[in-house]
Amino acid sequence: MKAIKPTLAGLAVVLIWSGWITLSRHGVHTHLQPADITLLRYWTAALVVSPLILRYPWTPTRLWQYLVIGLGVGFPYTMLSFYGLKVLRAAHAGVLVNGMLPVLGAVAAWLLFRQRIAGHRYAAIGLIFCSNLVMTGGSLFSPDQVAGIVLLLAAALCYTLHMTGIRLWQMSWRDVIVIVPVVNVLIFTPLWFVFPSGLSTATYHDMALQAIYQGVIVNVLALVCVAYAIHHLGTITVALFMSFVPVTTALLAWLLLGEALSPWELAGITGCSAGLVWYAREPRSRMLR
Repeated sequence: MKAIKPTLAGLAVVLIWSGWITLSRHGVHTHLQPADITLLRYWTAALVVSPLILRYPWTPTRLWQYLVIGLGVGFPYTMLSFYGLKVLRAAHAGVLVNGMLPVLGAVAAWLLFRQRIAGHRYAAIGLIFCSNLVMTGGSLFSPDQVAGIVLLLAAALCYTLHMTGIRLWQMSWRDVIVIVPVVNVLIFTPLWFVFPSGLSTATYHDMALQAIYQGVIVNVLALVCVAYAIHHLGTITVALFMSFVPVTTALLAWLLLGEALSPWELAGITGCSAGLVWYAREPRSRMLR
């Protein structure tokens, strides 16, 4: 029963991130540039949580922790993702960024926390990762997409550092929703002037859509859910949830947009589902106690 709320938080993140990938893919093909969407994201989030920012007990000795937590899911992550989305389809981006998280999360958990999981769970992580690759139908690794692949893999590494830092330093969701916008507003705002911008020609509708979804739904609501789930379930399990973003994206496109699922996508969805069920099984030694 204690795992119900964290599990629901993890599922909420999957749904929100599925929408984020689709919306970001749309956004980078409007007049808005990646830097514009990033600026809107963190300034909007900072304004929303400004009462909490003013009362937050900032500690100078924790500066490097603030940087890891803030930048891990901050402008390095978003800029890498947005420029990657200019090259790759949203579904492929979901595979690279989110499908890699269980693998990177398991490595980080072992290196930093010496956390070991049952052998069948490593196999389940492998099955989910391979199933994500199957969903692309083999078209992901074409030569003209190499740059996008590298950018999105780097984004996955950034997000893994963020999740690992939350657990390592026992950051609560209150810490995360304050630290992330403050760090990125302070560091990225001057950098925004260096990057190409299309704010002057973008429509108010596009700007408002990105500001609300990126700044409020993703950078406040989703980060609350991620931090809460990590605190109760651990980094590996939350990373496993995130690996289902490509599956959810494909299913939502089928249900809401009428986009037919290819045989590759159906096979990938089946494999991911089987992997999650396999991972959730208790080790045999524990069941016999």
